[in-house]
Parts: sequence; structure tokens; C-alpha cells
Amino acid sequence: MLETGDSARDLASFMLPESGGLVETDDPARPYVLLDRDGAVVEPVNAFFAELQACGRPPSTVRSYGMDLLRWWRFMAGWGLAWDRVTRRDARDFARWMQVAPKPVRVHWRRRAQGDSLPMLAGRLAGLPNPVTGKAAPGPMYSARTRVHAEAVLRAFYAFHLEEGTGPIINPFPTGRERRRPASAGGPPRATGGGRYRPKVPSTLPRRIPDGLFNELFAALRYHRDRALLAFWVSNGARAEELLTSRQRDQLPGDQLLGVIRKGTRAYQQLPSSPDAFVWLRLYQEAAWRAGVPRDPAASLWWTLRRPFRPLTYHAARAMLNRANALLGANWTLHDLRHTAAYRMARDPQLALTDVQWILGHAHLTTTQIYVPAGRDEIVEAVRAHHVRQERLARLPAVPAAGYRAQALDDLFGGSW
Repeated sequence: MLETGDSARDLASFMLPESGGLVETDDPARPYVLLDRDGAVVEPVNAFFAELQACGRPPSTVRSYGMDLLRWWRFMAGWGLAWDRVTRRDARDFARWMQVAPKPVRVHWRRRAQGDSLPMLAGRLAGLPNPVTGKAAPGPMYSARTRVHAEAVLRAFYAFHLEEGTGPIINPFPTGRERRRPASAGGPPRATGGGRYRPKVPSTLPRRIPDGLFNELFAALRYHRDRALLAFWVSNGARAEELLTSRQRDQLPGDQLLGVIRKGTRAYQQLPSSPDAFVWLRLYQEAAWRAGVPRDPAASLWWTLRRPFRPLTYHAARAMLNRANALLGANWTLHDLRHTAAYRMARDPQLALTDVQWILGHAHLTTTQIYVPAGRDEIVEAVRAHHVRQERLARLPAVPAAGYRAQALDDLFGGSW
């Protein structure tokens, strides 16, 4: 039954307990499991993960959903709640807590090993715009996108168990309330999109890397492998994890094609790439093979640089970019490279937007259209040029008015005209 009244919980000072965890397994049928505070597998979540896998969701999606469920399980553990006894008041308090409480900051493992209980001081600049990129670093509070994702995951989790008859009799994370149509419009009321506790996400333009700053980023890289990776990301628009799925047999330098596995559909697709990307790739491969990296058509295309050689993971690739960022004082991300490629292609008048949609792997053309308008940097440059033109106009001498002044006519004709 729905509880009413204001919650008496002190949400602002509530500390999320670090109980349980999301663990990766070697079982392909169960890539991730959620553990409770006692270390036991949470079977309701396990059943939901099986449903996701049956629907064709990749392991990365299971992990993403699992992180939101882990946060919810820790919230319930902190207040002594049972997952199948929660009410909409509990769900509402969880949504409120994510708005008012700062994100928990875990101590780095090196500092924890030294017995230091203080979080790393790198978070002091969190939320401030980067002077190089203009992008704000992650702030101390949960972002609106994080809260949107958490609400959607939990609503889907309880909707699944509601259908199975194993959860609460009502979904604690309800859909949006119905909005009454105006009397003139007529018709039945229509429901709002999404969930009732779904926050509004501010619309922002995708951030691309300007050409000058991209050249600086590229020059900060130390190895041929890293240069090849950036050249492919910025030329074929593949997602970071998609490019890392390529095998050695997937490269076709003569046709300038590189095969990848798409993130959503898991379909194999060959993407056209720039010639210089294949040049850097060849330089990297020659050095890697001499060092002892396996030379096998079925082997991974991207490897770590040091022994023992292992296929390159997304987190290792992100660490590579972060090292280059540290030299420049920037905070570019791997996804910014995809945005950059999308901007370059979408704003080429000789390239059809439907072709760009196919390259980027977008299901809907409206997603690709967000790259058609001018980006932030183009707008800034256009306004700067406007101010320059205004300054030049202000320095020009004033144009004399048409006709003669009355005083000049009086002096010339003596006022008798």
C-alpha cells in the first residue's frame, strides 16, 4: 500500500555502506553476479541478468545495470529494507538521496594499503571547467544522466519481477503520471514519457576536439599503437570498445576497411578508415611482432605493450588517453573522438547524412542529426569573427549625410536663396 507523508529519513547525511559487490565471472552464461552484504549471490538480480542476456544484451550492459542495482542494494542495506517489501516511499527517498547526497568517494587502493582513510585530493577540482577543453570534470554529486539511468534500470527490474509474480505487488518505481489534455483537444489523458522519478536531463551539444587541439593530443602520444588507435577512432567513428574487438584478419589496408563488432547488435561491420591510420597500424604491428605479440589472423589486433602480452581492454585504452591528457592538462575522453569523427562527416556537404548514420551505427537518423548544427567551437569562432567585424566598422570614418547643410547654403548664397 502506498505510504503518504514526508519521510523522516536524514537523506543528506546518509552514507552508502560499501557492502556487497558486482563480480565478473568466467561463466559466459552468467558474466556478472551481484553479491549481498554476506557474500551470497542475489538471486532476484541473477534472474534479471538472465532476462537481459536472453534479450540479447551484451555483458557490458549487464555490468552497467548491475552497478545501478548494487547502489540500490546498498541503499536498502543501509536502511534495513527488503527488496520485495519496498514501497514507493522508499523509491522516492532513493531518488531524493541521489539528488542531495554527494557521491561516495572510495580511497585509492594505494592509499588504503598505507592505512590512509582520506579520499584522494584529486576531487577538489571536480565540477570545474577544464581550461583546455572547457569540459567540466565529474562533480561531487550524481549527475542527471546517472539518476536517469538508475531510475530506468530499477523500474525495469521491478517490472520484470512484477510480471514474474516474485516482487512487490506494485512497482515502487512507477511510470509518469497521466497529464490531462486541454478541453479543446479532447481525447483520453496521455501518460508522460519515462518514470515518475526520472529527472530532466539538460540538452547539450556533443563535444568534439578541434583540429588544433587534436594535433596536440596526437603529438603527446608516445607509441605507434596509441597513434593508430586515435587515427582509427577519429576517422571511422567507431565506439571505443568496438574498435578493440577487431582481429588481425579484420584489417584490409588495400580497401581502407577495418572490421569491428557493433556494440548493440553485435553485428560485424567493415568501416572505411583514413590511410594514415593504416600506416600507424603497420608501424605498431611490426614493432609488436618483433617484441613477441602473437601473429595470428584470429588473434586480437590490439595488445598491451609489455609482457605478459594481453589483448587491450577498454580501461587500458582509457588510461592511455588519460596519460596524454595529463601532459596537456586536458580531460578529453575516448567518446570525444567518436564525436569528432561524427562532426567531420556530418558537416561535409558531399557526404549524405544517411551514409554517416550507417558509419556511426545509429538506429535512427534523428540521432545522427545532432551533429549537423554547428558545435560549440564553431559558434564561438563565428561570434568572435562578428566582434572583429564590429570593431573594424567602428574604426571607419563616418559617411557624410546626403545633401548640403543649411548653414553651408546660407554662407554660399547669402541667405537669399
